[in-house]
Amino acid sequence: MLIARPARPGPKGSRPLTDLDLIDRKIVAELMRDATLPIARIADRAGLSQTPCWKRIQKLEAAGILTGRVALADPGKLGFGLTVFVGIEAPDHSAGWREAFAKATDAIPEVMEVYRMAGETDYLLRVTVADMTAFDRFYRRLTDAVPIKKVTSHFVMERMRFTTAYPVDTVSR
Repeated sequence: MLIARPARPGPKGSRPLTDLDLIDRKIVAELMRDATLPIARIADRAGLSQTPCWKRIQKLEAAGILTGRVALADPGKLGFGLTVFVGIEAPDHSAGWREAFAKATDAIPEVMEVYRMAGETDYLLRVTVADMTAFDRFYRRLTDAVPIKKVTSHFVMERMRFTTAYPVDTVSR
């Protein structure tokens, strides 16, 4: 699976990377759905032959639109049966605290995602662990690593929908 990140400026004179044409959007959409598809199938679905399709994929990767290929796994089958969204309220908003928090969350592999937020919650984490005992270990490790004003945990009971594919428009020109 390829993961999209914000576009970087392209070479001088190139079109803006956020203004992908329909063919590029079709290629990106197909790869986000299944990066194991053969080039021939992606090319067919995008309306190209294989060589131009491959060249477009290479350009999308070079531009930073396509950033990597990963396999998606079932967390429960890997022993990660508990997902928790953890809201963090920072005790202060200094550069030093932000740096310490980033370092602490980077060092804890159970932290799958970290977002800096606007509003009452300063940071939102998606944490995946085996069970409540493992979550308690995570909690202690995080709160021992950096001062936190408030922690709010929301435990997932059921994952009803999950995708990593962005809703790319593959119809409009």
